[in-house]
Amino acid sequence: MNPSTALGRVLVDELVRGGVTDAVLAPGSRSAPVALALLAAERAGRLRLHVRIDERTAAFLALGLAKRSGRPVPVLTTSGTAAAHLHAAVLEADASGVPLLALTADRPPELRATGANQTVEQVGLYGGAVRWTADIGVPEAGREQAQNRYWRSLVAKALVLATGALSGDPGPVHLNLPLREPLLPGDDAGPAEPSGPWAGRPGGAPWTEPAAGPAVPGPERDGPARTLVVAGDAPPALGHAAAELADARGWPVLAEPSSGAWAGRGALRGGALLLGAPGWLAAHRPDRVLVVGRPTLSRPVAALLADPAVRVETVAPSPRWADAARSSVHVSLHLPPATGAIADGWRSAWSAAAARAGAAVDRVLDGRPGLTGARLARDVVAGLPGGSLLLLGSSTPVRDVDRLAVPRADLAVLASRGVAGIDGTVSTAVGAALAHARDGGGRAFALLGDLTVLHDLTGLLLGEGEPAPDLTLVVPDNDGGGIFAQLEPGDERHTADYRRVFGTPHGRSLVGVARALGWAASEVSGPAELPGALAAGGRRVVVVRTDQRAEAALAAELRATAAEALGGG
Repeated sequence: MNPSTALGRVLVDELVRGGVTDAVLAPGSRSAPVALALLAAERAGRLRLHVRIDERTAAFLALGLAKRSGRPVPVLTTSGTAAAHLHAAVLEADASGVPLLALTADRPPELRATGANQTVEQVGLYGGAVRWTADIGVPEAGREQAQNRYWRSLVAKALVLATGALSGDPGPVHLNLPLREPLLPGDDAGPAEPSGPWAGRPGGAPWTEPAAGPAVPGPERDGPARTLVVAGDAPPALGHAAAELADARGWPVLAEPSSGAWAGRGALRGGALLLGAPGWLAAHRPDRVLVVGRPTLSRPVAALLADPAVRVETVAPSPRWADAARSSVHVSLHLPPATGAIADGWRSAWSAAAARAGAAVDRVLDGRPGLTGARLARDVVAGLPGGSLLLLGSSTPVRDVDRLAVPRADLAVLASRGVAGIDGTVSTAVGAALAHARDGGGRAFALLGDLTVLHDLTGLLLGEGEPAPDLTLVVPDNDGGGIFAQLEPGDERHTADYRRVFGTPHGRSLVGVARALGWAASEVSGPAELPGALAAGGRRVVVVRTDQRAEAALAAELRATAAEALGGG
């Protein structure tokens, strides 16, 4: 099956699985793969296809079908002005809350803005009149399973948002479909319902199913389901509730620092290290993962969520849920009920493994001379007074805390994980510290990389008469972009270009810079000096010098050490 035909078949199959019973077509060439898939679905008795010559008429026909039935109805056009003729119906669907799906075929990116025939800017064509819009990537050969997951999750999301199943705000959705030739199927087009690498969920189920109330627990196999909670960045109330549920159910929790789920007894240290040990994970792979919030920090977590053998259910704080692996079977705004059987020994096995891995990495960290960035992350979290606020900078600090710190329920931990940039982090920390103090909280601290501080130096400037925060900025200074040494650019093959393009050394004394901007500042060189620096209080910057390459080597050693300590069980 050629890539464009595959997209058409998968898209239509997922529409039917999601409750679509009628579809409307206005003829065209670029839309042929989807049009023929709709026709094949009609011949198989899976939906009713309505064909109209004029796109405006087609759109309002779809509007009427959707308005009366309450079910989402797609209307398909070819590229160019054909897509513009849907706009009036889209506006009406927006104002009246009708689940209309605008499916617009488009030229591939290489033909856009070139004067190619029948090509206009279709991305964002309907502006704010749609609940959501997506420009689907061009179908390609050789990526069957990844594209199948991607396409099906997009269609499922479009249906959830169009029907308002989670938001209570139904309305139009726009999927733009760039397609390359060949546009007509070959002899290997296959049946109307795709199979093999293009198959959907078993039993004709949608790829992602919304749950208006608490999600129903997934099917349990071999007795009670072995459930793992993965808690990403989330509002504190949701994280706390997830921690309470996990404690009641005996589920282990891998909680990112800003998840709010450090509050539970089941919050484990070093979840990324556990998942990064293949032998141990093979023996303790969960049947079900309950994702709460938005996990962003760990590649091993991302790999687990993409594992087709694991059932993934998502609980989101809002109708805009996170599903980077495009694997969620259920999505809900509510945690599941605390009912059902509990798998004996499930959480204790994870807790024991976390303790073994933690002890092993502690021996490595404590055996290093001086104060490394990795040890700093562990020791800062351990050394803060109860009731403190801790804000974590993006890049290395938040990941080091996630891997190495022992979770503490008596800290309020924040991080800017929305788009995970380093922008404005000093200012964010100042604002959070002022609010924390005003609301009767304890002291405030921030663990920020050197480039993060330099990127927002003006955040250290306080105008005359402005309130000063009780805020200590702890800065591991590796003289540049140290996180890149732990990623692909840090590979030995790229040594010649690393320093200039990725390492970006700044060569500045952050102690001197901070003092020039009115903050007390000092440099700490060893673990014994850290408690005193943290206890000093006021507006303060504490700098710890580290080395990019040494930190990268240490990170690799810590992963290997944890995996060795865990073994196969």
